[in-house]
Amino acid sequence: MGIFQIEATSGRARLGALTTRRGVVRTPAFMPVGTAGSVKSLSPEELTQIGAQIILGNTYHLYLRPGCEVIDRFGGLHDFMNWQGPILTDSGGFQVFSLAKLFKITEEGATFQSHIDGSSHLLTPERSMEIQRSLGSDIVMCLDQCIQYPADRQTAAAALERTTAWARRCRQHRDEKGPDGSLLFGIAQGGMYPDLRAESSAGLIDIGFDGYAVGGLSVGEPKEMMLEMADAALPMLPEDAPRYVMGVGAPADLVELAGMGADMFDCVMPTRNARNGQLFTRFGPVNIANARFRQDTGPLDPECGCYACRNYSRAYLRHLYTSRELLSYRLNTIHNLYYYLRLMTDMRGAIAEGRFDTFKKDFYINQTAELP
Repeated sequence: MGIFQIEATSGRARLGALTTRRGVVRTPAFMPVGTAGSVKSLSPEELTQIGAQIILGNTYHLYLRPGCEVIDRFGGLHDFMNWQGPILTDSGGFQVFSLAKLFKITEEGATFQSHIDGSSHLLTPERSMEIQRSLGSDIVMCLDQCIQYPADRQTAAAALERTTAWARRCRQHRDEKGPDGSLLFGIAQGGMYPDLRAESSAGLIDIGFDGYAVGGLSVGEPKEMMLEMADAALPMLPEDAPRYVMGVGAPADLVELAGMGADMFDCVMPTRNARNGQLFTRFGPVNIANARFRQDTGPLDPECGCYACRNYSRAYLRHLYTSRELLSYRLNTIHNLYYYLRLMTDMRGAIAEGRFDTFKKDFYINQTAELP
């Protein structure tokens, strides 16, 4: 028995079970983003209650603050934040690209200035692995070089080669340190060039990883291009390993990508948009600040089982948001994450019953229906 078992398929969509040292993750799975050791506004207990199986932490942020020396005192991130389920940690490569004040990429690694205090740091593949081991990550991501969109072919090819070389160093570092029970995922790059994506995937497969991610999407390219590239890239990855599409996306994106054979997702959209007053429902996104809700006594979605919909009205949610009450962020986040996690549950059920195409059609019909 391997770490990943495919239990059913419906078209290209896969129902799977990923075994980690802290439990089994049923896929397709969405990972709430807890960048700095916290899914914003929610406690770990609330995450469990709404159905989160696994969460994401970030190497870059946790390394800078509070620092590994603090987390080491707790034996890792799980006890530090009181979450005992699986944790996947991003390698930090994307944050160097997107957040650092200044950064320079060399064969050795990424030299960058902290966005917090301007201090200088060097993140190498080996250092990223060390930090993630210190965090006690259950799924460790290789350090990769992410590039912006648009990028010419030469830039994409150079980043691909560096990403593959760094992945080899990450695998070698883990082999030298010995197993600790974590899983190691490689990240395929290649920009918006299918042949470079194929080259990247082949290089990672040759090294050998527990799982494989499609990186470098949702970096500014049109949505149609993102989906087209994912559609090309996902079949290039091994069928018997989990496939993780990083940093994507909207509910419709998740449905499309799951239909292409993707197994794992993460995105800040449900939590960030919650704080901006956008709530996701089976009828599409809702702007809770809309004046039409000022005197609306009904729940946001009568069929939603989340704590917010079971206990509060649209009028109250609007009042909290327009008053900038802190409770607004918590209730909105509970609802959005519950919606995303329930969407995953519904997709898993549809795949198990061989009706994913029907599920997808119904999803789009509902998304264009009128909010009752």
